[in-house]
Amino acid sequence: MKTRNFIALTMAGFFGLALMTSCGGGKTGDQAKTDSTAVKEQVATPAVPTAEQMEMGKKIYETPGKCITCHQANGQGVPNVFPNLVGSKFLLEQKVLAVTQVLNGSAKVGNKTVKYPAPMPPQLASKEEAVAVINYVLNSFGNNGGVVTMDDVKDVVVDPR
Repeated sequence: MKTRNFIALTMAGFFGLALMTSCGGGKTGDQAKTDSTAVKEQVATPAVPTAEQMEMGKKIYETPGKCITCHQANGQGVPNVFPNLVGSKFLLEQKVLAVTQVLNGSAKVGNKTVKYPAPMPPQLASKEEAVAVINYVLNSFGNNGGVVTMDDVKDVVVDPR
């Protein structure tokens, strides 16, 4: 009888322990918080800009005297005069710097093979507008460049004019 009670208690303890550890998914509170934060971060950063942001960016891009003037309606610029935005390695790989240039202009314009004759003057005064227009360009003219977020540009300083 003592042996049966010992086996029953041992089995009950084993199953109780198994039940308690399986309910929590095997993660402690800190691990569970980290996982939920990671999921929120993935959801928080979209792969494409919102429709509103694209509309704002397009409106800015097409405003006479802004982007369209130099980079043209098709984003291809003017060879050896104004940079092409279609498949631009600079634009696609340095999104924050592109926002900075839209806000502050750029005295140095060019790459290893092409030096453009004129600097880019500042185009916009707000980060929201600059992010919108860069996101528009990143996702127009055949570009599939993802997004730049306001959080990405939080450290960008807008030069006083």
